[in-house]
Amino acid sequence: MLIFSMSVTVDGYIADRHGYFGWTPPSDELFAFHLERVRGLDSYLCGRRLYETMLPWETDPTMRETRLGAEFADVWSALPKVVFSRTLDKVEGNARLAESSVAEEVATALGAGDRDVEIGGAGLAAAAIEQGLVDELRIFRLPVVVGGGTPYLPPVGADIRLELLETRTFDARVIYERYRRAGAQVD
Repeated sequence: MLIFSMSVTVDGYIADRHGYFGWTPPSDELFAFHLERVRGLDSYLCGRRLYETMLPWETDPTMRETRLGAEFADVWSALPKVVFSRTLDKVEGNARLAESSVAEEVATALGAGDRDVEIGGAGLAAAAIEQGLVDELRIFRLPVVVGGGTPYLPPVGADIRLELLETRTFDARVIYERYRRAGAQVD
């Protein structure tokens, strides 16, 4: 199953007009949830900006200063990643540059194992959504309104029917919403 999971503002943005997205650091409860979520993945497909944002988990020793940070760094470092970029010539860590189209890389990733694959980065996820490749949306809704920026979802030409599978409120007042594309298989 291909999953698009990101933190988003109440008004639907993953970054504000200036590219800022760090409105609130995750609580230990939310961080542990992310750790378990990522631990259950076979691979991760990401755009350049998300790759660069997450690279310190593989390269910066200060990310390991807490128990949860060290565990997440271990899990993230072990996770194979495919990076989609028109500007990078090479990538670091457990990553490779995409060599094929989004659809082909998704098919390869889904065929390589028996666990879920996650896709991240607004532009990359938009391409996958437009092609009908994304099976689930997992939204971590933060209690802030920014009024503009990078939207979580792209404009679409036709309705995409969803089924709500799960909600949860974390101690930091972050609301988790898990949706499945209507007709998609659920684990």
